Amino acid sequence: MLRPWEFEIQLNKKSDKALYLQIADAIINAIKSGNLTSGNALPGSRQLAGLLNVNRNTVIEALDVLIAEGWLITMDRKGTFIADILPEVILNTKNQEKTTVIVEETKPHLVFDDGLPDTRLAPMNDLARAYREIFNRKSRWQIMGYSNELGDIEFRKAIVQMLNFKRGMNVSPDQICITRGSQMAMYLAAHSLFTNGDYVMIENPGYKPAWEAFENAGANLLPVNIDSDGLNVDEVEAYLQQYNTIKAIYVTPHHQFPTTVTMSLKKRLKLIELSNQYGFTIIEDDYDNEFHFGQRPILPISSYSNAENFIYIGTLSKIVAPALRIGYLASSAEIVQKVGKHRKMIDVQGDNIMEEAILNLINEGKIKRHLKKTNLIYKAKRDLFETLCNQHLKGKVTFTKPEGGLAFWMVPNAKTDAKAVCEKLLSKGIKLMDPEKFSYGNPISGFRLGYASLTEQQMEEGIIALSKLL
Repeated sequence: MLRPWEFEIQLNKKSDKALYLQIADAIINAIKSGNLTSGNALPGSRQLAGLLNVNRNTVIEALDVLIAEGWLITMDRKGTFIADILPEVILNTKNQEKTTVIVEETKPHLVFDDGLPDTRLAPMNDLARAYREIFNRKSRWQIMGYSNELGDIEFRKAIVQMLNFKRGMNVSPDQICITRGSQMAMYLAAHSLFTNGDYVMIENPGYKPAWEAFENAGANLLPVNIDSDGLNVDEVEAYLQQYNTIKAIYVTPHHQFPTTVTMSLKKRLKLIELSNQYGFTIIEDDYDNEFHFGQRPILPISSYSNAENFIYIGTLSKIVAPALRIGYLASSAEIVQKVGKHRKMIDVQGDNIMEEAILNLINEGKIKRHLKKTNLIYKAKRDLFETLCNQHLKGKVTFTKPEGGLAFWMVPNAKTDAKAVCEKLLSKGIKLMDPEKFSYGNPISGFRLGYASLTEQQMEEGIIALSKLL
């Protein structure tokens, strides 16, 4: 197959711009200038790496960027080609005298997310095979009808086994509802608990999408500050003495969002005691329990035998891939029945085909092996991220290396306009989470930096850029 363009790309290895971005920009410029046109084939990644004298992974990253932005397309067993329909650009033409420039918001080339997994590690081949097996069954027609609003019973049994054996809980299948991600679980919990005028205590800083679900159900928010060992339970007790209609508290005790701190045993026991005394529900969001690099994850508050009022929310989306929406909610059978009724109003059932496919991977041990592999990768990334932060941010920020989760929490040592820092970085193509998305009331000065989805090169580029602004 002919490759019509000679790759005369001059790479500057001393430049602040990453090598893969230099390659990507050079190919874009060749398309804009007309040297490459729709349908032209590119050399294979291995050949291109040899031509440019760079690591093949660097070339693959450049091609991934171009494919994501719509400049390239891939065809199985054929190769990589210039896309037929290109992003809106102004191509150089001899007969064009006037050009109307359309200014569009630049997409960041580097994103510090709030702690998402690396989707490149997702077990997509195993999942695809599981899907094929489901549709090859003789009784495949049975999965095309309606199923239980709480989720496939065999899948719920698998979740029960995991919660009881690995997280110290004591639940049964009628205490489980499978949802399309943890956010749906949050919404269903809110509408099963709250009526207009009720109060819910929340962590501050905390997870704003959960707050929005509570407010949508008519609840008012009461912010509780976070200390170095988790929730300030003295503030919780003060609220309980002041308000009569507090129905719940929302907590992320394992790896607090966004600060990553773990709630101490003393505070967990005190929170359970207050919950039993005042009758409010502990909504526990254990969003990344699987990603823990110490001896073993701390057991959920919901696993304590004396915890009478709890709703435990978890997700499998981060284990497999964020786009695959699989979450679950565990609580008393009475609350789960309420959740099921609300579920039927907005979504008659879950994705029972997806549930069967994931169940297949669980039963074959694929999920367990995938987690073992990814935890080793994420632990190595975490350790490298710590090294880079100590190297480039020493004296500028304070942080504690987290025992788990996929993000760091950085607090600037000097007074800093965190929002302004985010805006300046975005102008350079680097996106950080807006600190205002974590705070109730006054903005906080801190950065949550997700590292798991970044390459080593991206980590260093982002940290150096942040260091220059602090």
